[in-house]
Amino acid sequence: MPQYLLSVHSVEGEEAPTPEVMQQMFADVDAFNAELQESGVWVFAGGLHPADTATVVDGTGVEVVTTDGPFAETKEHLGGFWILELPDLDTALALAAKGSKACRGPVEVRPFQDEPPTA
Repeated sequence: MPQYLLSVHSVEGEEAPTPEVMQQMFADVDAFNAELQESGVWVFAGGLHPADTATVVDGTGVEVVTTDGPFAETKEHLGGFWILELPDLDTALALAAKGSKACRGPVEVRPFQDEPPTA
């Protein structure tokens, strides 16, 4: 069955939700996660620390270079994600709508590439 990445992005500089709203978001996401697990589509999910905690590692040259901060110079950053095993894109989109409502933000849906054939 195909796997899909449902990713949640945050926008740098946006006003943070109040503590009460944040607690409700956590409860709603926990309930959504439980629904995904119970239905058997859950593979993995996680929330991420802020983008300024990232380290980029570039091993393409003679020496390995590490830099602090996110790879992309952008105001939108990956904040968390779900990896789900689903029958089709329509199911992924329907679940993304539920996830978006729970986390109160847009959710991007991307299918994983098919595995390459084995020799």
